[in-house]
Amino acid sequence: MGEADDLARKSFEEALQELEEIVKSLEGGKGTLAQAIADYERGAALRRHCEAKLAEAEAKVQAIMEGPAGPILRDVE
Repeated sequence: MGEADDLARKSFEEALQELEEIVKSLEGGKGTLAQAIADYERGAALRRHCEAKLAEAEAKVQAIMEGPAGPILRDVE
């Protein structure tokens, strides 16, 4: 299983938690430069994943429209 597959399987909450752990680690300044670079790259990928999940959720929320009989859900691609 590759890193992209691993990331695709993560929920927003899981990705955010891992990102928070990476930020704490980077702020702590412990470890090697190579590890910090790898952590930063992983963090950037996690951030993009979280942004995509948020955009997905926003599209679903925007799909809920007020109709004459109450809220209706229109199709979202």
